[in-house]
Amino acid sequence: MRVLVIRHGAFGDIVMTFPAFAAIREHHAQDNITLLTTKPYAGLLGASPWFDKIATDDKPDWWNLPGLLRLKRQLSGFGMVYDLQTSGRSTRYFALAGRPAWSGIARGCAFPDTANRETLHSRERLEQQLRLAGISTPLAKPDLSWLAGDISALNLPPRYAVLVPGAAPHRPEKRFPAEKFREVAQALRLPVVVVGTTSEQALAQTIGGHNLAGKTNFFQLASVFRGASLAIGNDTGPMHLAAALGVPCISLFSAASVPARTAPRYPDGGWPIILRAPTLQALPVAQILAALP
Repeated sequence: MRVLVIRHGAFGDIVMTFPAFAAIREHHAQDNITLLTTKPYAGLLGASPWFDKIATDDKPDWWNLPGLLRLKRQLSGFGMVYDLQTSGRSTRYFALAGRPAWSGIARGCAFPDTANRETLHSRERLEQQLRLAGISTPLAKPDLSWLAGDISALNLPPRYAVLVPGAAPHRPEKRFPAEKFREVAQALRLPVVVVGTTSEQALAQTIGGHNLAGKTNFFQLASVFRGASLAIGNDTGPMHLAAALGVPCISLFSAASVPARTAPRYPDGGWPIILRAPTLQALPVAQILAALP
């Protein structure tokens, strides 16, 4: 059977879906599985053991007839579809695909999952969706040995803590101030490695320490985290990766996010240390230092 899995992103959502990807692969061990995702994650997930093919979704506008025809071809011919994105867009793909056997929230689909979703964490929501589609095994720790990159040229110290000061550019309310991250860095008894995107170079420079902002791909970032004794950061994708790799984490949340639904989780489903304040500007550095594992 040909199976389609739909998951677009963002990065933290992709990482939280790793256990579900692994469960689908195990359940469909003899089937051919295609992932429909967006370009930023095609290379990452193409290296995983979970999919036989990666297709990229250009997310065409609804008036873009050539784009829609291409998308329709991408969605056609599958015996089972797991819509793990469950967005308004991906739900409309149900009709475009010809209404195949479908797991998601599309009206009239064979395996609907519409109850209680807004109160569940992403992990439990995915577990519930798969259970309703016939994959009853609880989500387990996936094998992430494939997720590794060469970091020999990064000159990392033998022991270090990783700080993750960034967040989505359009969500500044999710950022703990760089000056306070600097205070945390200075108080730690470990050298500090700062990770992030190229656009977060200024944040890393303010904090000090070993600046890797913009210098790692997904695979190298995973290897940096594997060598870390601790990760401290905002509600952002790399912190989900750190937790998924089992690194002890302190995750910082403002009132703009709900950790009960979106916090990073450890490989066994356990929760990291979560500190929350109405605004991250109001979160004391001393509270972070008191929470150090």
